[in-house]
Amino acid sequence: MPAVTLPPRRLAVAPMLDWTDRHYRYFARHITRHTWLYTEMVTTGALIHGDIPRHLRFDPMESPIALQLGGSEPADLAHCAKLAENWGYDEVNLNVGCPSERVQRGAFGACLMNEAALVADCVKAMRDAVSIPVTVKHRIGVDQIEHYGFLAEFVDTVAAAGCTTFIVHARNAILKGLSPKENREIPPLKYDYVYRLKQERPELEILINGGVRTLEDIDTHLQHVDGVMIGREAYHNPYLMAAFDARYYGDDHPIPSREDILAAITPYIARELADGNRMNNLTRHILGLYQGQPGARRFRQLLSDSRRLAEKRVALLQEACPTAGAEAR
Repeated sequence: MPAVTLPPRRLAVAPMLDWTDRHYRYFARHITRHTWLYTEMVTTGALIHGDIPRHLRFDPMESPIALQLGGSEPADLAHCAKLAENWGYDEVNLNVGCPSERVQRGAFGACLMNEAALVADCVKAMRDAVSIPVTVKHRIGVDQIEHYGFLAEFVDTVAAAGCTTFIVHARNAILKGLSPKENREIPPLKYDYVYRLKQERPELEILINGGVRTLEDIDTHLQHVDGVMIGREAYHNPYLMAAFDARYYGDDHPIPSREDILAAITPYIARELADGNRMNNLTRHILGLYQGQPGARRFRQLLSDSRRLAEKRVALLQEACPTAGAEAR
């Protein structure tokens, strides 16, 4: 069987805990064919001691898809990377950016930026175990360490272990005193650090993350780096992604309307309901589909009404859908 050619990582949807589950990813794939999708962070402990199918199950159409792992034990990460490869993931990504206290207690996430040699060991162990790419997502610094040299030294140390793709959230991680939400908003964005990293290390693939909200933002970043990772905007305003394939991948297939997308995911929702899934687990990811459009408020209200959702009627999607005439393409 010939190897599948994957699209470049020009665009990616960030791993977001409780948000980028398989239901969201299936929905997103009906909006953009080529954008890379990343799972929620899955800890090594959850895979070693927990329900592997629950954490790793995905629909083949979600590809290109990357599994993001959280952990700091090289052997455990290598084991979990092999699981990811066996399950069909296209990439394994190591989380070196999450600042939550729970992650810190596990001695992984953003606190690993202070242990570049350990991150390098983790990367080497995973690369030795799998043939799929192993990448790292990280911040530009931690706490009061704000100089560019810290970022450059971290990347050089990890690159020496064979990592060639770095996804850089262009903010510091403040490990004490800020919540994860505040860590996404308060530390200043320093895009110039990421641009400089790419300029000085052209052999590395560098993606930028943080504060990306518009197509114009993406256009600007792509003048300096290899790819852009979009987080919350891709979740709250998912139809932004409808422009991605043509604009960034040269794919001239017709851009789906919002109604097309809703119709395409309806059979999936019906199957999931038949399997015993809750309606809210499925509809919560699509509430932003009509953001900024006539009828958006009613769409959100109907698809988050607990009484209506309890009825588990797939027809609710069409009932909530604004009229075709309200669609503003």
